[in-house]
Formats: sequence, C-alpha cells, structure tokens
Amino acid sequence: FNNNNSCEGVSEASFKDAVVSQKNNGAVPQENGIRKHRTSLPAPMYARNTISVWSILKKCIGLELSKITMPIAFNEPLSFLQRITEYMEHTYLINRASSLPDSIERMQAVAAFAVSAVASQWDRTGKPFNPLLGETYELVREEQGYRLISEQVSHHPPISAFHAESLTGDFVFHGSIYPKLKFWGKSVEAEPKGTITLELLRHNEAYTWSNPYCCVHNIILGKLWIEQYGTVEIVNHSTGDKCVLNFKPCGMFGKELHKVEGYILDKSKKKHCVIYGKWTECMWSVDAQTYDAHKKSEKKGDNKKSKNDEPEGADDDADDMPEVQETVAVVPGSTLLWRIDSRPPHSATMYNFTNFAMALNELEPGMEAILAPTDCRFRPDIRAMENGNMDEASREKERLEEKQRGARKERNKNEEDWSTRWFQMGTNPYTNNQD
Repeated sequence: FNNNNSCEGVSEASFKDAVVSQKNNGAVPQENGIRKHRTSLPAPMYARNTISVWSILKKCIGLELSKITMPIAFNEPLSFLQRITEYMEHTYLINRASSLPDSIERMQAVAAFAVSAVASQWDRTGKPFNPLLGETYELVREEQGYRLISEQVSHHPPISAFHAESLTGDFVFHGSIYPKLKFWGKSVEAEPKGTITLELLRHNEAYTWSNPYCCVHNIILGKLWIEQYGTVEIVNHSTGDKCVLNFKPCGMFGKELHKVEGYILDKSKKKHCVIYGKWTECMWSVDAQTYDAHKKSEKKGDNKKSKNDEPEGADDDADDMPEVQETVAVVPGSTLLWRIDSRPPHSATMYNFTNFAMALNELEPGMEAILAPTDCRFRPDIRAMENGNMDEASREKERLEEKQRGARKERNKNEEDWSTRWFQMGTNPYTNNQD
C-alpha cells in the first residue's frame, strides 16, 4: 500500500467489492466455544486436462519461470502467502518442543515440524497465485495458540516474508521465502531460497533451516506427481546440536519415493538418534545402533531377491509416477514423532487441499472491518476461482497484473522506491545472512 491506501496492484475497493456477498462463505457456526472453520470450498476445481501448456513452456526450458504468465487453470485458489501459512498446520509440534527439557528431544520435535511443514505439498500440483507487491495475509488461530502476518516484500525477485508467534510467548517463527521455479522439459522444479528461523523463547534457543527442493513431474504429458528431495540441515545455534535430514529422490524404481532419513548430532558430533519416515505419512525416531543393525539385516534380505523381480523402467514420453510403496516399515523400539492428518474425502475435487488449507481463504463474518485491505482474502481473482468462475478469475488476474505493471512504471518514472509496510531488511543474528 502507498500512503493513499491503494495497493500497487489493486485498489481497496476492487478487492472488497468482489467479496461482499461472500461473508459467511461456507463457514460452520461456533460450537462449544471453539470457532469451527469451513471444511470445503464453494465450488469444485476446474478440469485441467483440456488445457495445453506446451505452447507456453516450450520456449522456457532451463529458464526461471517467475516472469512467465501461466493459464489460470493451472493455479489453485490461494495466494503464495496463504500457501506458506500452511507451515503452521502442525503447530502442536512446536509447542511439544517447547515443553521438553532435553535438547535432543527438542530437536526431534523441531525436525518433525520441519518435515510436517512441507507435507501439504503432497499431490498439490496447482500453482498458488503470485502475491502482488504489498499484499498481506493475517491469520489468528486462538485454538492453536498463535498468530501470523506475512507480506510480499519484493516482486522481482518475488520474496514473501512471514512472522508467526505464540499467543502465550513460547515461540517466534519467521523467515523470507524466494522460490526459484525452473522448467526442465517434463517437469518444473522449485528451488528453496530463504532461511526459516524458529525461536523457542523458554529455552533461549534458535533453530534455522531451509526447505527441500520440490519437483512437479509430467507438466506436458501424463499424470502430474510431486517429489521433494535434497538435504535439510537444522541447526540449534544455542547448543550446537544439528539434525541432517535427507529427502530422498524417488530413484529408478521408486523405492525411495517420499522417504526421509537423517540423524541428530550434538556439538561434539556424537550421533544420538536416527529420524526416518515419509514426508507424506509419518516420522519416527530410534537409537542409531538399532537402526544400523536393522538396515544391515534388511539389506541381506534384499540381496536374496531375484533380479527378475525388478519392475521395468518408465517410458520416454512421461515420467511415470512410481507405485507408492508400502507404508513406513517401523524399526522395533522406535518412537512416533508425527503422523499426517487424513485429508477430507472431497479433497481430490478441491485442489487436494487439507482441512487446514480449505479454511485459509475463508472470509468470516466481521473480518472485513478489521482485516488490512491488502489481505489475500480480498483478491477478486482468487475469490472468483474459488467460486468456480474461471472466466472472471482470469479477467481479474490479468487486470491486477496490468495495474501492478502500471504502478511499477509510475514509480520508476518518479524515481520512487517501494517501501515495505510490516517487515524490513536486516541481518539474521543466527546465520549472519540478510533476511
């Protein structure tokens, strides 16, 4: 927002006019003193199988996609600011970490939270809307004990900053995210730029990490599917403890699909425990020696299997999604750290949203009077898409993007710099990087 209260991409009035008739928006009334949030969207998703994206993407192989306009049918009705709010779905893991007296146990809970924070990506093949410069999102969840504010602080490159805090003063969780998207012919890869910081105030501890890579396969042909891969290193800057998590790529025959495996080291580099599981399912912790012994016996059993049992490789036209292997094989003596919540039965027809995601764009009664006019919930393109009005959503998206370009030209003409509203650039005291 500028001083005259008009967003660079869209005016306050045009945000709000589109949502006047959506006050209740499918919300469930309050029950037993606890606010019940909506559990579905107003309309099911639009079929994408009639859209060809090849004509747009064929010139973009190997390029960064932030400046490429994609058909709205490939979006989901959330802004990226709302998408990163999904990190907070399993906040109880932060509260658990804060309550534990032992630093290694706290690291286990933080590691489980780091994995759970990206679990909502599973089967989420829709692209969130790019936030407009100055766009904000605010969420208060009293029943889960936190509040969050986020802001789009830069447009080129696109940078989203967020800050969440416990309502009881137990933690602060913040970061700035700059996802770089690249198209590789059959797939789109999101490179995770930006550091995430979790501060457990009761223990005077700070943890930092970055998210794994995320890849959507079969953009042109075949069934869309997602994998996450790469090394995530979580550092406790107070104790020197470290957790190294390996998000495994699916491999040739898909045996490693969705698997996560890692270990916790103290500052003397002693390995305390192994953490393992699937980011789509659950995470467990077990003693390192027990895990190694189990893996050795498992490997001996694998060697006895006939090579003829191996499945055939994928064809050349599409990166076939490997069949999802059996659920996580639990090593005897393991402790469960986290298990994913089941999705609503109608999730597949509603962008594969979780229950948490279903409520993120809900405009509850009374919100209009207290929300910042820059809030995502007032975007008419997202609201129209959520309501199933794809033509209107496409027109509004194009209008907002054109207004944003015009505002940027005007600022350049007047040699004006954009000023952020709720965040400022500074040095992260734990990583010494700009944040």
